[in-house]
Amino acid sequence: MIELKKAGPRDCGAIHAMQAEAFAELLKKYRDTATSPGAEPLERIESRMAQDATDYYLILAEGRQIGAARVQRLPENVYRVSPVFILPAFQGKGYAQEAMLALEALHPQAEAWRLDTIREEAKLCHLYEKLGYRRTGREEVLQPGMTIVYYRKQKRAESGEKHE
Repeated sequence: MIELKKAGPRDCGAIHAMQAEAFAELLKKYRDTATSPGAEPLERIESRMAQDATDYYLILAEGRQIGAARVQRLPENVYRVSPVFILPAFQGKGYAQEAMLALEALHPQAEAWRLDTIREEAKLCHLYEKLGYRRTGREEVLQPGMTIVYYRKQKRAESGEKHE
């Protein structure tokens, strides 16, 4: 079972270190120093943390920090998750799925959620699709063999509406 704890400016260093560790393999595989969260400087996290429409959350399991997530509030009650990550030692245990569901539950006012990931990373695509995210049709080739695919998840219909 995970817990989400809202992060503050004092947590930027820890978030930066975890983010670098969590994205190290993808950075090594794709060598994408321009857009990979694994290559972001600490100052970028600090700058985002200061944005009014951004919240960072630490993801904890058994009291230990195992990852983090950034949630952006966009116009029209659309929320964006970017990035979300779990440290390698804790991956494959269902924590990312649990964290995504917990983030959504923290923001019941969200009409829709957005995120993006690397199309070639089938495990990541499967995770988001299992959670109800659907591909928007927008894709962006960053380099040969690395395409960013965009996802959206609409809020479920309220009870009382007809479901099929």
